Amino acid sequence: MPTPDPLPCPLVLASTSPFRRTLLERLGLPFTTLAPEVDETPLPGEPASELVQRLARLKAAAGAAAQPGPALVIGSDQVAVLDGEILGKPGNRERAQRQLTRLSGREVEFLTGLCLHHAGSGRMQLAVVPFRVGFRELTPDEIGRYLERERPFGCAGSFRSEALGISLFRYLRGDDPTALIGLPLIRLAEMLRAEGVTLP
Repeated sequence: MPTPDPLPCPLVLASTSPFRRTLLERLGLPFTTLAPEVDETPLPGEPASELVQRLARLKAAAGAAAQPGPALVIGSDQVAVLDGEILGKPGNRERAQRQLTRLSGREVEFLTGLCLHHAGSGRMQLAVVPFRVGFRELTPDEIGRYLERERPFGCAGSFRSEALGISLFRYLRGDDPTALIGLPLIRLAEMLRAEGVTLP
């Protein structure tokens, strides 16, 4: 008996993140990627949960607008939050050192906004998936060695949990560990099934 096509229309990831691409590959579905042109500047007074939801929606909508026909477009955005303050990507070693020093012995919350936009019907599914990380007490030497080996300067929170960053933690708390890396696959799979995608 022939295997049915798992996708009712093309699947598009509106992101150039190699981490999100690698995560989406786990679902075993064919997809393409594109770079959404979206201003990621927070609005004045915008809460973190609203920011990630808005940016995920805008990225998916930008990807949908670029499609010549029906497509399922995934948009995602993530921020780290400490004491109500959004932590940006450090960009360089000095800022990463300061960020990890501040996170030492603390709990940080990661919020990942997720949007699945059907470019044919205009339907959108939206979610914000939280995940908490407890850092152990880190010495300056530990932070320095970690940054030298991993160089996570493009990552919110200054670490990569899927690699050596796991050694910085006391605990991880959340329903979906892939949310911490930037694309919550459990919630995304639910959204895809709601659009008629065959999974597994």
